[in-house]
Amino acid sequence: MRPLLALFAEGYRNVAECLPQLQKRLNIADADAQTLLPSGKQTILSNRAHWARAYMAKADLLKSEGRNHHVVTEKGHALLAEHPNRIDNTILQQSEAFQNWKTAEQVRLNTIPQEARPQNNTVDTPEDRVSAAYSEIESALSSEVIDAVLSLSPARFEKLVVDLLLAMGYGGGILERGYQTQVSADGGIDGIINEDELGLDAVYIQAKRYARDNKVGRPALNAFVGSLTGEGATKGVFVTTSDFSREAISYVDRVQHRIVLINGERLARLMIKHEVGVRARKTYVLRSVDDDYFSDES
Repeated sequence: MRPLLALFAEGYRNVAECLPQLQKRLNIADADAQTLLPSGKQTILSNRAHWARAYMAKADLLKSEGRNHHVVTEKGHALLAEHPNRIDNTILQQSEAFQNWKTAEQVRLNTIPQEARPQNNTVDTPEDRVSAAYSEIESALSSEVIDAVLSLSPARFEKLVVDLLLAMGYGGGILERGYQTQVSADGGIDGIINEDELGLDAVYIQAKRYARDNKVGRPALNAFVGSLTGEGATKGVFVTTSDFSREAISYVDRVQHRIVLINGERLARLMIKHEVGVRARKTYVLRSVDDDYFSDES
């Protein structure tokens, strides 16, 4: 982790740019640097470097300033000075942000009931370990997905949101039922999906590509409600790459219109689930004995 963080501090923008220097600084032979994972899709060195970057980002040592452009934070620079020889998971665990991420991910996909979990909160069975690993991979992927989305133009982001809702089954998944509005005269509506063939029932879309720390406030939701009213619409979806303020969420709960709010985290999860902008590289199937087949009645 430390050599990689140091390279980012020197001005390297992404992991791919760092790999040659990382190999040199870690004294890794060429043959070893080319060793592939069992999947055959990526070198072990590249895989470890990408995970190191993801972990350090969760500990707020790195931040993204665009697609494939990572910079060291003040906290990252301080940690480089404080630890001249090594940075590892033990050091990252001292970060509250890193602890919160690990805890949230374990709880999110760990299906073991709270009362049935071991006292030390460890994961015991192979299935639990697979679930925990899957959760970790998805969390890292979510951050990468949002980085990619933030690199899009506002108009391209609006199209992405329309594509996602169609992929989710709105409009029957029929491409012709979803479209972007013209930017010059959209009236505060970025896209429309007709639920039926004649367009008698429609979902209106507002899409805001905001930086992670720029929350959508009540005024933006108030304007969206006004746009829906002007169109005679009753249903809307407001999507952002950031999040919504407490006042915005409370306001939407009180209006008569049916409005669904999708923040950046949920957007990334939905894109992963419905494979919009992402694709599966390798899948694993967990098999178990079919007890019905081996029963006496079979």
